[in-house]
Parts: sequence; structure tokens; C-alpha cells
Amino acid sequence: MTSAPPIILTQLDLQRLERLLDSLDDYGPAAEALEQELSRAQIVERSEMPAGVVTMNSRVHCRDEGSGKDYHLTLVYPHDAGKEGTVSVLAPVGTALLGMSVGQHIDWPTPSGKMIKLTLLAIEYQPEAAGDPF
Repeated sequence: MTSAPPIILTQLDLQRLERLLDSLDDYGPAAEALEQELSRAQIVERSEMPAGVVTMNSRVHCRDEGSGKDYHLTLVYPHDAGKEGTVSVLAPVGTALLGMSVGQHIDWPTPSGKMIKLTLLAIEYQPEAAGDPF
């Protein structure tokens, strides 16, 4: 990722993600990337989380600025990934989306090595804003 916009995380997401990292048998580049994101995040309580920020289990709407293709993705823990429309927080795009605010852009390396620019257009669902006890 060449651009790193400021990010915000809840204390609960931080604790859960740190536990996830501690539990990994294979601590590779994906885990290192997530750890870097966590280390630079501003941490807030659930009640202080702005509604326009991607948290764990948020559903987002983003667009590839190059192709105009829209994506609707739900950011999940690795054990919940695999269903259509889900992206693991350990996937490069999942790590990049975590903590982003609506209107921010990220550069996302695709599996083929091409770089695409994604813009976060909307948060369709955020557990904190919905009052859900994730």
C-alpha cells in the first residue's frame, strides 16, 4: 500500500485483533501489515466511534477509480471469511480498509500485481452505529 490515510479503531477491535495476531501459527506478511496498521491507529471507545469509519464486521461500499467497478464488502475475522462479499482483515484490502473513513482512498495491490485505487464511498452497516454487540 503506497498511501496510508489516518485510521481510527475501537478499543474492543484492537484487543480482538491483537489476540488474533497472537494466535497465528504463521506470522507472515499479512500479519505484519495488520500489526503496522494497529500501531498507527487512533484508539477510541465504541461509543466514540464515528459512524463513517470502517470497523470489524462493517459492510462498506467502495469503488475502483480506474474501472469504476463498485464493491460491497464486509470486513470480517479470518474464520468468517470465504462467503461471497466478505473480506478477511488479514487480506491486503481488509487490512487497508480497517479504520478508514468515508471519502478516503487506498491503493490496493491485486493478486496479479496491478495497483488499483479504491475510494470508500459509504459505510452501509457499522456495528457500533447500529448498537449491535459485536
